[in-house]
Amino acid sequence: YKNRHVDAGTIVFGEAGLTGEIRGVSQAEQRIREAKKMGFTRCIMPQSNVDGIIEPEKLGIRLVGVSNVAELLQYI
Repeated sequence: YKNRHVDAGTIVFGEAGLTGEIRGVSQAEQRIREAKKMGFTRCIMPQSNVDGIIEPEKLGIRLVGVSNVAELLQYI
């Protein structure tokens, strides 16, 4: 996957564990809101963070939840 480009409208955040799991991070909604302000249209993030957002449609950005690195690579 070397030299693959990520769409300019996509932001990715989370923590990758040694076994490839994607862990949730703190202040996910704040990160999403800031990304929206900066013009991003899609956010790839930990599924655990997506599950914790009560009304994701109100954020105005497409959320994609991933649980491991293999899932992440499908969206890049």
